[in-house]
Amino acid sequence: MEYNGWFKRNTSSLEGKTVVLTGAAGGIGTQCCFHLARLGADIVAIDRNIEGLEKLKSALLEKHANLNVEIIAADLSNMADVQKCVEKLKKLSRIDILVHNAGVFRLPVEHEKGDYNIIFKVNFIAPYYITKGLLPKLESAGKAKVVVVSSLAYKFAKYDENDVDYSTNTDDQKIYGNSKRFIMFSLMKLLQNNSKVDLSVVHPGISYTNLMKNFPKFISKIIALPMKLIFNSPKKSSLSLIKGIFSKLDYCEWLGPKIFSIWGMPKRKKLKACDEQEIQKIYQKAEEIYQKINKKMAN
Repeated sequence: MEYNGWFKRNTSSLEGKTVVLTGAAGGIGTQCCFHLARLGADIVAIDRNIEGLEKLKSALLEKHANLNVEIIAADLSNMADVQKCVEKLKKLSRIDILVHNAGVFRLPVEHEKGDYNIIFKVNFIAPYYITKGLLPKLESAGKAKVVVVSSLAYKFAKYDENDVDYSTNTDDQKIYGNSKRFIMFSLMKLLQNNSKVDLSVVHPGISYTNLMKNFPKFISKIIALPMKLIFNSPKKSSLSLIKGIFSKLDYCEWLGPKIFSIWGMPKRKKLKACDEQEIQKIYQKAEEIYQKINKKMAN
């Protein structure tokens, strides 16, 4: 693929802009950081893998010597870590773009009594908490953008008041899809009428990234080569995130690969698998969970 032409048509300079991105130490996140560096952005890269972050920073500076890049180690499954991360981010002079790229797929859903499973926490609770905590900072930037990475798996779930995080479910796709359904629709409702902060929900398509490492090793080895040959590379998939930064989407729209939402370059599409009543329920539950976590963290 010829990237220069695509960037010229779909982007503009990000010099003077600060971009915060989670899940930066591998796959789509790493590729997105290189795209952002190319556009001149100041980058704050977040990941639980500190060694990966340090390697990323070195690689970015090797290619872009004058780049402003900061790394923050944070485990998004640990709310104490998330809170510390938010406090560090609040100290930045500005945040123009917040990209929620971090995500987990096939992990055990066991959790302590009264807590939510790790997939729900990483894919929904942490990014919602971060967005709420940084909203004043984003609003002060003038015209900010939140980009959240979602998945076609959102179609496989439905809001369940009796099993909010799908912990009693045995279907990996539904557990993952439920967490993505929560984050995309809760943020849509949260930012629906915010004139200072826009939201872009993006779907990068299917790509062989670190997410696939959550499969059993023998399966990962079997699917690695076909995945790399058939589906978009992380570099190409990350263009959905970049496109999301520069796109103005309507309520209940997202960006995803144009061919069956799996292959090709990102294109705007209408989300049809969730009605307004369910969106409102998801948002209300998101706010309830946020308030409970805030209260717990304060004690």
